[in-house]
Amino acid sequence: MSTTAELLKGAAELFPDEVVTQAHVRHLDLPFGAGRFALITLDNGFDHTKPTTFGPASLANLNLAIDQVEKEAAAGDIVGVGITGKPFIFAVGADLKGVELLKEHKDALAIGKGGHEVFKRLAGLGVPTFAYYNGAAMGGGVEVGLHCTYRTVSAALPAFSLPEVFLGLVPGWGGCTLLPNLIGADKAVSVIIENSLNQNKQLKGAQVYELGIADALFEGADFLEQSLLWTASVLKGEIVVDRPVIDRGEAWDQAVAKGRFIADSKVHGAAPAAYRALDIIAAAKNGDLQQGYDAEDKALADLIMGGELRAGIYAFNLVQKRGKRPAGAPDKNLARPVTKVGVVGAGLMASQLALLFLRRLEVPVVLTDIDQERVDKGVGYVHAEIEKLLGKGRINQDKANRLKALVSGVLDKAEGFSDADFVIEAVFEEIGVKQQVFAEVEAVAPAHAIFATNTSSLSVSEMASKLKHPERVVGFHFFNPVAVLPLLEIVRGEQTDDASLATAFAVAKKLKKTAVLTKDAPAFVVNRILTRFMGEIQNVIDEGTPVEVAEKAVEPLGLPMSPLVLLELVGPAIGLHVSETLNRAFPERFTVSPNLAAVVKAGKRGFYVYDSGKPELDPEVAALLKQGDVVLTEEQVRDRVLDAVAQEIGLMLDEGVVAEAQDIDLCLITGAGWPFHLGGITPYLDREGVSERVNGKRFLAPGVASVPA
Repeated sequence: MSTTAELLKGAAELFPDEVVTQAHVRHLDLPFGAGRFALITLDNGFDHTKPTTFGPASLANLNLAIDQVEKEAAAGDIVGVGITGKPFIFAVGADLKGVELLKEHKDALAIGKGGHEVFKRLAGLGVPTFAYYNGAAMGGGVEVGLHCTYRTVSAALPAFSLPEVFLGLVPGWGGCTLLPNLIGADKAVSVIIENSLNQNKQLKGAQVYELGIADALFEGADFLEQSLLWTASVLKGEIVVDRPVIDRGEAWDQAVAKGRFIADSKVHGAAPAAYRALDIIAAAKNGDLQQGYDAEDKALADLIMGGELRAGIYAFNLVQKRGKRPAGAPDKNLARPVTKVGVVGAGLMASQLALLFLRRLEVPVVLTDIDQERVDKGVGYVHAEIEKLLGKGRINQDKANRLKALVSGVLDKAEGFSDADFVIEAVFEEIGVKQQVFAEVEAVAPAHAIFATNTSSLSVSEMASKLKHPERVVGFHFFNPVAVLPLLEIVRGEQTDDASLATAFAVAKKLKKTAVLTKDAPAFVVNRILTRFMGEIQNVIDEGTPVEVAEKAVEPLGLPMSPLVLLELVGPAIGLHVSETLNRAFPERFTVSPNLAAVVKAGKRGFYVYDSGKPELDPEVAALLKQGDVVLTEEQVRDRVLDAVAQEIGLMLDEGVVAEAQDIDLCLITGAGWPFHLGGITPYLDREGVSERVNGKRFLAPGVASVPA
């Protein structure tokens, strides 16, 4: 048994639930008399929706296929070897289900070495090798192709990426070493670092070709046939692939520096994966591939045994699994059909909601407001956004015309809502106003209609309390911008019935939102946690800590933006309103900052000005600030903020605001852009010892978002 086979056999015992990928070898005669050719197809079953992955057993199967073609190549029986995937999927990388079970550094190192040993054999077969990216290719799926001599890509390929940094790893089976040596360091940094840290941005087939990763681009319908024709021409010398000379001078160093700037701006040094990847890319400048592979093995093993990867996998599973099967959702068969939607309000938020319902449900949507000018403006916004979609080629003219015809605006609620199945309000955040709106809607809407509120902090139960049928009211809290942030907090009021709740979840699914069920508690989940978080920042500033110290204190969390920049995005007035709401509910924990109130009263849109191109404290805001004389260090500020957040999450779980800590994390990831590398917030609090310090226990069991005990 070869050393590689022994390595993989030992590693396979650590992956008991691996979905094993087969590597089938078939032979064919290439056209134009180019010769006999061996084609390896990666396949893990007949379900074409199930991604093909690489665990130890899968790598062992590919290793056996390479054994076969290696003998044939040595005997002169074949002129080349190709590798492709099952329909629509090439391969999507390592089997993360097994990776998260690893407990020992040596086992993690074996996984890295095993992948390298198998993939490297493709480059050493003695005949040209070809990767045919026929479908989705990510991580190790991309890397196996990088070890080949040539690559083709389908124009229909929907997703191509090296997402490892996004999850807390490095491309560890050749990606960090081979890609910069193929397309140059600058492009490689864009793919490995920038795209990963930009919410795991995916490349399309044409982009893969334009970057120079693939040597040829063919249409999806006959992709493999065209790839084989091209292969024959390459083997006969009729097509010569010219690749650019890689600049290994100053340009390489500048690319790595650019990558470090991107990493600093995204994770602020708080997550090691991007920096480990950049170190390997920097070293790859000398072209020593084996040195690069060894560095990848070491980085991969170190990161697998670190908390960031476990948190990244945890976050990935939350979004991909829990987010699609919401905890506590009622029987979906209770949901009522929604054939028409009413929107109360025609301001920016209401108009965004109208556009979303229109695009996803493709049913009539009618807006109302207090005067015709507002109504016309709301409908005009929707029409303008549809025109933008048309201009970008996202929809065709027929679809644009149809969508425009489905949206309308009226002043009379009776006229607009008499046949609506689902009515959502997005009016001024004041309980009396919302109660009045729902009373007016109940008087004209059908008996089966669901009433939804987009409130960010008010009580859904109180809002429904004066209705004849409060059981139809449900919280439907979106996050701004509506089209971008996936989260939808669905709030069950005290009297909300299962049919209304089921309908809300069914609508959320059609809207392609991540729905999380929450109890009707002040500010629900995201706003409650962020307000406690922001409140402590504001408290230490009020007490005397300089603004820049308070802001810098939480940089190690690697948040997408600083607290005061986030406040600017939300809007100081909204932040003040939510803090006032929570102060009334929990005065012992939530304060109302007099400095924030002064900023709002002065009409300031935030704490910063950007005249120099970067945020600087607005002199007018600085003049408004009244501070005490208690000055804390960054570490003291960070401890205080994290202690407050841990306490609040513990109380929320005790109150049953959500089912589990996992829902807290899912909300923060999808509703507030909390980093994947943190896994939300609770794994970070556990990892830093804050959970036990504040609450006497961890939020998550050992092995959940952490190395198994």
